[in-house]
Amino acid sequence: MSGILVEVSARHVHVSREALDILFGKGYELTVRKELSQPGQFASGERVTIVGPKRSMENVSILGPVRSATQVEISATDARSLGIPCVVRESGDIDGTPGCKIIGPAGEIEIDKGVIVAKRHIHMTPADAERFNVKDRQTVSVKISSDTRSLIFGDVVIRVSDKFSLAMHIDTDEGNAAMVGPNTCGELV
Repeated sequence: MSGILVEVSARHVHVSREALDILFGKGYELTVRKELSQPGQFASGERVTIVGPKRSMENVSILGPVRSATQVEISATDARSLGIPCVVRESGDIDGTPGCKIIGPAGEIEIDKGVIVAKRHIHMTPADAERFNVKDRQTVSVKISSDTRSLIFGDVVIRVSDKFSLAMHIDTDEGNAAMVGPNTCGELV
């Protein structure tokens, strides 16, 4: 069975239309800086500052397109540095999560929920899921092999949609732990 591309997802923000209007000005549109592996998703040229009780982090990328709710995805290290509780969740599952302040060039917002450490996951099409013999929402383990830091990640959620492209997403803490670089692949175990 072929491997699954492993991508490291650095800290970023997803914004709602309302948040984008406040942070950058009414009617502002995100600019595409780089297309991402998931169809229709992109890293924008826009940056914001996220502020926690202990400190702030500047120059945090916004990923597009706009979403129905604003969400901040950080690593566990980032959460500790900011002074925000470390809550691991799947993207979009933000009820009961901590919030933070987000500052843009035109204004700032205070979100009362939406700061998460994203649960590691694999995006798959239905054909990929059939090929790997897995189902949507199934939890698996993935082995990443390297010369010096091989690692098996447990609790990896399978996410299946015909809108996805095959890729595993982990955060920077996880990527550094396994020495993930360009074209690193993992295998289901």
